[in-house]
Formats: sequence, structure tokens, C-alpha cells
Amino acid sequence: MTSQDSDFDAVVVGAGISGLYAVYKFRRRGMRVHGFESAEGVGGTWYHNRYPGARCDVESIDYSYSFDEELQQEWTWTERFATQAEILRYLDHVADRHELRSAYDFLTRVTSAVYDEATGRWTITTDTGKTVTARFCILATGVLSATNKPDIPGRDTFAGETYHTGEWPHEPVDFTGKRVGVIGTGSSGIQAIPIIAEEADRVVVFQRSPNYSIPAGNRRLTDDVLAQVKADYAERRRLSRISGGGTPNSPHPKGAMEVDEAERTRIYDEWWQRGGYLFTKAFPDQMVSKAANDTAREYVEAKIREMVEDPAIADQLIPTDHPIGTKRIVTDTGYFQTYNRDNVTLVNLRRSPITEITGSGVRTGEAAYDLDILIFATGFDAMTGSLSRIDIRGRAGRELSAEWSAGPRTYLGLAVDGFPNMFVISGPGSPSVLANMVLMAEQHVDWIANCLDHLDAHDIATIEANREAADEWVAECNAKAAGTLFPTANSWYLGANIPGKPRVFMPYIGGFGNYNTICAEVAAAGYKGFALDGRAATAGS
Repeated sequence: MTSQDSDFDAVVVGAGISGLYAVYKFRRRGMRVHGFESAEGVGGTWYHNRYPGARCDVESIDYSYSFDEELQQEWTWTERFATQAEILRYLDHVADRHELRSAYDFLTRVTSAVYDEATGRWTITTDTGKTVTARFCILATGVLSATNKPDIPGRDTFAGETYHTGEWPHEPVDFTGKRVGVIGTGSSGIQAIPIIAEEADRVVVFQRSPNYSIPAGNRRLTDDVLAQVKADYAERRRLSRISGGGTPNSPHPKGAMEVDEAERTRIYDEWWQRGGYLFTKAFPDQMVSKAANDTAREYVEAKIREMVEDPAIADQLIPTDHPIGTKRIVTDTGYFQTYNRDNVTLVNLRRSPITEITGSGVRTGEAAYDLDILIFATGFDAMTGSLSRIDIRGRAGRELSAEWSAGPRTYLGLAVDGFPNMFVISGPGSPSVLANMVLMAEQHVDWIANCLDHLDAHDIATIEANREAADEWVAECNAKAAGTLFPTANSWYLGANIPGKPRVFMPYIGGFGNYNTICAEVAAAGYKGFALDGRAATAGS
């Protein structure tokens, strides 16, 4: 292998939304870029999550790249909330349109990334034996890509078909006439269960923690709607970038407790019709004030009781352990009505936990359930899981996993002190999953590209977060979260679904627009909070 084949300006780990755009952007800068992707194709999360009913909960017209105006105008989304298959077709199209696949080694998992202080370069090692070096290491590994399969006694003894929603096979799974068990009622379980119930002979849902879910109100996008969107795309994107969540939606100007009951109900009706997680944005104080949140919770609970015929089942489907929205509200299609079907059984694991998985099914403290298919809809080791599975070492051999043993520490969610010329895209300390992930990826990659322009213009070899800046940013993120209701829920935002994982609220909760402003100010101040070539940055440097 020649140095031309093994030495690059940048290595990009991951071929999802972030990785693809990073390859595009860095190539446009004239950089030699190489990528690695563990899957057989592009798409990241959308390559793997092929389970029945898989959809995005951000509207298709917003969950799309903005960097290519011709692409925005040419691509036609078919539904308000696109299916996994449609999103993957879109990402395949983008990869082909900009010839991005040629940068990647597919079916190749990065096992280690090690920084050499003497050379100022990263050495990237893979499970295929290929090793490359690069000046910059770009971790576009995704925040919902490391699947979580709970350690239940007998988990691997089941003799029937077993699947995880995050690692779904490419060929269709036939549920016809089958007895199907689904463990988990997070987003993937809630989306999959109604589809499976239409085909299976029986579906047994094993629920530990009920979740709030709101009907998507999905529909086909008409030519007139698409024409209007495309005509106004520039303004739609502008509003998205200054918003809290990366979409052109803003809450009512008054708080929930500042309007009368009739007006409050009218606003909730409006946001209920918009569908899904957007309901959390109805009023500006919903996620801050318990009294305001209670009004939203009571509204949704009443809706659930309207949809579920059996009051006893409805009681079990309504969360009692967290304010609404502190775990991401799921966007569903017919989920609650599914429990009105004769072939669907709800098993409340808080009343009767699973004691073991057997060769024939699942056993709880009260009953045994014989099954033909067992599905783990148990989510991901979110935000940090994909990074913790790579041996990442910075200055003096410092291990990222050890540095983050008490919780992730970053500066702006972009950089880690002690790890020069390494950038994380959409990781902990950024708005990440609390924002539109496509615009989040674009914002991060654009910021990094501008940063590299600055380094080149000033003949600077390395950039690294200062420890003090990282400490201050972690404190800022914690303070922002503490001022909301979010930390009151045992959510995957805090890593609460992973045994032994530190309980730290990982995303920056101050809003996408505010975050964009902070990042721009850091850059304008000569990359304040960073060390450039080992020296603290100074304004105008």
C-alpha cells in the first residue's frame, strides 16, 4: 500500500447523514478524505432500522439537506413523515449524485483511533486489517446506532426467530399466523406493534415503561403543498436555524398558565393535529413549569383514554413516572387503538417482571408466553455508545472511554480536550437529538470546515479544546438542563437505559438557534476556548 492509499487529510468514520456531508464538504475544500462504514451501504441509522413502521418524526421537507439547492428543488417527498425506505432512497441518491461512495470502505468497522504527538497525525485501524493515517479524525458515528440488547436470563436460548429493531434484516419478516412477542415500547416498539398486529396471529407486548405517543397525522404530500414549500424553502430553512429544534415551528407567545382554559385547549388541539413530538412546543413553559406541563399531560391522557376502549388497559398505557416530553414523545400511527384488537395482549412488567427467556418464549412472575418470534425493541446506547466501542486515544495515550467514565465531556459538543484535530459530529454537548439532525449535521460540518480554513490561513497545525473551556461548557449544559423538567425522567438522554452508565444529561438543551450563535461567536473570537498549535487562541489570531 502506498502513502497515497494510506495517508489522508481527514478520515470520516460513518456514512450516515453527517458522514456523507462531511465527505462532500471536505472534498470541496480540496482535501484527501477517506471514510469507513461498518454497514454494506450508506444511510447510518436509516440503513439498519428497517423494522415495520419505521419513520422519521421530523417532517420530510425539513429532514433533508439544505446545502444543494438543486437537490431541494428536484427531490419530491411523497409523505409528510417519510418511511425508512424513502429516507434511505434519498440518502442513496445524495451519495450517487455527489459520488460519495468512492471515499468509503464499507463493511469495515473502525476499532481504534490513536493520536501520535510526534507526527501530529491520527492512526485509524479497522477490523479488516486496513490502517490509515490522517491529520484530522472526524467521528460521524451517529447518536442512535449502538444497539442495546438487555441482559435477560436465558436471552440467547429462545429457539424461534429473534430480531432487534435496530438491526432488522433486509428481507421481509413474515408474521402471518405467528405468535410474536415485542419487548419494549419506545419509539421503535410503538411504530412496529400496529403493523405487526395486522399480520400476526397474536402479539404480546412486554411493557416496562409506558411512553407518551401522539398520532403523526401523516398524509401524502400534494403537488400544491410541495410547490409552496419549494418556493419558500430559503425562509423555511432560515426559521429552522434560529428555532429551538431545527424546524420552522415556534410556540405560542404566552405560557400555558397565562391563557384561559378554552384558549389552552384550542392551542393543544392545534398542536395535536400537527402530530408527534412537536406537541412539546405548544407553549414556551411546557418543559420548564410543572404546572404548565401538567396541563399538557392531562390533555394527552384524555386523548389516550378516548382511543383505548378498556379503561384498565388505558391506565397501564399512560406514563406516571415522568412529565410529558421529558422522554421524547413518539410519533405513531394507530398505536393506542391497537390495544382494542383481540389478538393483542399487554404485559405490565412493573407488575410482573420477566424472570427468564426460555426456548419456547418469555416467562414472567405470573405467566409463560409461548412465542414463534421474539423482537427486542430495546433501543440504543445513545449519544456515546458508538464512540465507546472504538478505542480512541489522544495525547499521552489518554483513553476517551476513561476520560468519559463519569459522563461525556466536550467543548461545544464538537471537540474534546486532550484529543487534537478530532471532531465529533452531533455528539454529547450539542443539541444533537433535540434538534433536526440533518441541519445539526450541516451546522457542525460547516463550522469544522470554516475552522480548517482558519487553520490553513494562519499555518496552524493543530486545534484542541482547552480543559477549562470544556469544564465550563459541561457546567453550562448541566445548568441549562437543571432549569428544565428533563432530568426528572429516566430517559436515554441521561443514559438511564444502560446499566452502569453515568446519569448525565447529554444534549445541550439551550436551543438550536442559541447554539448556532454561540458557535459563531467562538469562531469570530479566533476560536475562543481552543488551543491552536498548543497555544490558547486569541481574538483575531
